[in-house]
Amino acid sequence: MNLVLVVNAGSSSLKYQLLDMDDESVIAKGNCDRIGIGGHVSHKIPATGYDYEADCDFPTHTEAFEKLVEVLTTGDGKVIDSMSEISAVGHRIVQGAEIFDKACMVTDEVIDQIDGLSELAPVHNHPHALALRACTKVLPKGTPQVVVFDTAFHQTMPPKAYLFGLPYEDYKEYHVRRYGFHGTSHRFVSHSLADAMGKDIKDLKIVSCHLGNGSSITAVNGGKSVDTSMGFTPLDGIIMGTRCGAVDPSAVTFVMAKHGFDAHQMSEYMNKKSGFLGLSGVGSDNRDICAAAEAGNERAKLTSDILQYQIKRYIGAYAAIMNGIDAVLFTGGIGENSWEVREAVCADMSYFGIEIDRELNKTVKGKLMKISTPSSKVEVWVVPTNEELLIARDTLAVIAENAKK
Repeated sequence: MNLVLVVNAGSSSLKYQLLDMDDESVIAKGNCDRIGIGGHVSHKIPATGYDYEADCDFPTHTEAFEKLVEVLTTGDGKVIDSMSEISAVGHRIVQGAEIFDKACMVTDEVIDQIDGLSELAPVHNHPHALALRACTKVLPKGTPQVVVFDTAFHQTMPPKAYLFGLPYEDYKEYHVRRYGFHGTSHRFVSHSLADAMGKDIKDLKIVSCHLGNGSSITAVNGGKSVDTSMGFTPLDGIIMGTRCGAVDPSAVTFVMAKHGFDAHQMSEYMNKKSGFLGLSGVGSDNRDICAAAEAGNERAKLTSDILQYQIKRYIGAYAAIMNGIDAVLFTGGIGENSWEVREAVCADMSYFGIEIDRELNKTVKGKLMKISTPSSKVEVWVVPTNEELLIARDTLAVIAENAKK
């Protein structure tokens, strides 16, 4: 078997999938979470339905990796005899800034560069670096590792799309610009859509709507990102589970003064107490918002209306900048599963040639399917995302390319 371990490390978690790349199937998956604040592991084997959970002690990411090795190689959840059977490890990295515009092999210098970008992604990049160092300690010496960056796909955006209206010196000295995120997902689903449509992605203008607890919308022209809703951080764009999305900067300073917040407190307020949660008062899960709205909760209904309105606005804007649109796709937890959001977003879009089959749309959950009518000039699709699979594919591609050098 050609086994690739995909790792997605957060500040207190380490999610993983072990894939057999001969048939791209998932052998095992799980999560080592609560790192530094106790510890808990979950480990699943999809083929057998095996499901294991236990509390552990994870002072650091190293102990979490050791547990990962243990559950993969021992006990009832064993799927391999040793880590030497793993061909490679692929790591998801959130922020690559302008240093990394594509996936690359892991070296000590690369780890240091990723850690050096922590100021741009404090919640993610330092934990990524910790996980990379921990993985290097635990894996057999010589096991190739590859890093795949969320921001890399968006490095094709032109300066007119990524620069803010701040003094140019802030960009040159402090690297303040639009970076965009969810790039691995947008790249995967846009190529999947092109395959499903039977067309070359170079000939397509696509608006990719990745909607979940965190959401972003991207204009993909000829297979390249030309604009995206998330900005300097994943806070920008449309409203999300607990994030406010785009806000007038003067409103930020006004609210700071009213609450007496410092910069850190205001960041927490916008990232963790806003969005669906702050607007609705119900919660941060779209399913709860939809249920409350259906039951007559006016704030929940308003929250849904705002979300749908903002998505629709981005679709129109991106159709304008690309001088046309061939397809709109919905992906992510909300995009793949909420027929209500898809229907509302696509309503009253006949001017753009968008018409969906409302009855068909209600039946689609988490599967690849066209939901537009035969007469719709713009195709509308639900496209499940699979970032782990793309990371595994990129990992093997980078290793193969490196072997040629």
